[in-house]
Amino acid sequence: MDNILDENKNNILDINNTEIELNKEKSIQAEIGGKTISFSTGKLAKQTNASVLVKYGSIGVLVTAVMSENVEKSSDFFPLVIDVEEKMYAAGKIPGGFFKREGKASDKAILISRLTDRPIRPLFDKNMRNEVQVAATILSVDQINPYDVLVMNGASMALTISDIPMEEPIGAVRIGKINDDYIINPNYEEIEQSKIDIIVAGTENAILMVEAGCNEADEEIILKAIEIAHEEIKKLIKVQKDFKEMIGSVKQEGVKFVLNEDVKNKVREAAYSAIEERLNYIADKTNSGNMGQILEESKKGYFQDELKKISEKVKVNLSEEYPDDIESITYSLKDLERTLVRKMIIEKGIRPDGRKADEIRKITCEVSLFPETTHGTGLFTRGKTQALTILALGSMKEAQKIDSIEAEEFKRFMHHYNFPAFSTGETGPFRGPRRREIGHGALAERALKPMIPEKEAFPYAIRLVSEILESNGSTSMASVCGSTLALMDAGVPILNPVSGIAMGLIKDEDSDNFVVLSDIQGIEDFYGDMDFKVAGTKNGITALQMDIKIKGISMDILRKALYKAQTGRMFILGKMLETIPNYREKLSESAPKITTFRIPKEKIGEIIGPGGKNIKALKEEFNLDGIELYDEDNEGVVEIISSNENDVLLARKKIEAFLKGLDDINIGDEFMGTVVGITKFGAFINIIPGIDGLLHISKITDKRIDKVEDFLKLNEKLLVKVSFIDKKERKISLERA
Repeated sequence: MDNILDENKNNILDINNTEIELNKEKSIQAEIGGKTISFSTGKLAKQTNASVLVKYGSIGVLVTAVMSENVEKSSDFFPLVIDVEEKMYAAGKIPGGFFKREGKASDKAILISRLTDRPIRPLFDKNMRNEVQVAATILSVDQINPYDVLVMNGASMALTISDIPMEEPIGAVRIGKINDDYIINPNYEEIEQSKIDIIVAGTENAILMVEAGCNEADEEIILKAIEIAHEEIKKLIKVQKDFKEMIGSVKQEGVKFVLNEDVKNKVREAAYSAIEERLNYIADKTNSGNMGQILEESKKGYFQDELKKISEKVKVNLSEEYPDDIESITYSLKDLERTLVRKMIIEKGIRPDGRKADEIRKITCEVSLFPETTHGTGLFTRGKTQALTILALGSMKEAQKIDSIEAEEFKRFMHHYNFPAFSTGETGPFRGPRRREIGHGALAERALKPMIPEKEAFPYAIRLVSEILESNGSTSMASVCGSTLALMDAGVPILNPVSGIAMGLIKDEDSDNFVVLSDIQGIEDFYGDMDFKVAGTKNGITALQMDIKIKGISMDILRKALYKAQTGRMFILGKMLETIPNYREKLSESAPKITTFRIPKEKIGEIIGPGGKNIKALKEEFNLDGIELYDEDNEGVVEIISSNENDVLLARKKIEAFLKGLDDINIGDEFMGTVVGITKFGAFINIIPGIDGLLHISKITDKRIDKVEDFLKLNEKLLVKVSFIDKKERKISLERA
């Protein structure tokens, strides 16, 4: 009996030792731009396919990757989900509100999720049907460095060392530029000083994704930044490959959609000639000079309608013969359409709507659609894409407070984007912004933000809302154009107007031939290899977003796309400026009139008065909508708001006068005074508390008058200007201002 117990005891010890060995933490480091990023695994979240703890200084991000074992329901796409979970404890904060716990994902978390998804998705077999979820939990932040590229690299590392079948790793870096120096993974302070803020992701041999916000950067600066980034990306990929070898993981096959080849052949027999005939019709009409007819037909959706009719007919006929292969029928139809559309573009240089590669669809612009009520509107229509942007101006107290794991932030410039189902002729619920809407709104906001005047020059909170009314092609770039028109219509003194364009790519899969397309429409985006959005002014690029559906593109393709985009957005900008060449000189009549100015911080209490007495009197005297006083940068700030610009100016003069003593008054100063005494030779005007000046009878009006009472009455208010000061005798002479 004792021997049996001893034997079992030894077995238990062996099992435990094996478990300890399996769970032993392993780590590796990467030196990127002179800074260390570390990756470790084997300690946390061990029931996942893989988990990685990414550390960078005081930042800690846990990234997990899990793949479902079975596919319960077939789908026509690869179900990859990327989630970023921001935890307030990461910054030592307790969430606001009643519930005191994290709610829905923040806009930033959603944007980082999208940023991570875009370069990773093309590296999976598109026919894979296992659900894959990558979750990044932000455990610690230092509020000095961004953590978005850490999420991206952590996601790639977790997938790389796991048994999940991603084909190859990606690397991601951020590039900034201060003066002549390019900075790799700059911190927040450096990003503020930088002319560019570019995130680049790619594989060892190609670029997969670019996301950029710039302050009118030229194309060569951006290309140079991408080249520098790619060298750092190669280092990150080497570290991931080395770590995978250290871990020794073996990839699974995964469950994949298997195409029924018989169905594919049947679809080809049934639909090839009909689709090719329609495409040849477009090519023939275009080559014979009847492009106008094709463009008109395209505008009405004839080509898409024809494809839909052909597809529906084939589906009906083949679904009876192959009732269990509906997915194969649908897949084969889309694949055939894709092949023939791409073939026409590559071989004939003609697009589905008859345009040449660099042609832009018809553009119309309109402003001031609702001048009586809205502060500014811009309607931008390009082909079958239409964006209506409406602008609202408010006081600085209406700026958005961002409650996040980063330092407290107030956003005075906001751009929102709505994409209702009716914009594509479909039905659908209205349930708040989805990830796509948040992403497109943020892209447009990034494009416009560098051109928004500083609050010192324009003390307003600004909200733009782009309503997408029609969609066939880049709606995010249409919203950039519509929003620029709305800003100019409102009289916002933007530094330069911004336009945007979406570029596409058709790359021959069997050769190096490729065609870069300007102003892509929906079908070219769907069947193309790239969606490359570029926004900017006449001086340079302000925002850029590139997504690739293939395994990456070369720098040559990227260069050509950037310069073709420059030509295209200048053409679009010209069309916009034909409608409104400059921002309006006067602010919209319906907009609130606001002025801000600084005062000594210790004077705030005096202006407010006991129980707000002085503020209440000022609001009543000048019919103001509001007066805000607050401390900023160790100075006092006064913000005056009214629907009447003159009332705002008069109230400001009153407050400025209130702060002055006799020694502060100079000849030429203007005051909103009150008549406190009338004599035969003039009127005494109180200009600030305790100080009166004399407005002589000869200065009341240009004409000779006999009685002061005929022109002025006690307690009447009037604007006066100091014409003489005798500080020794404490006498002040005034004249009408």
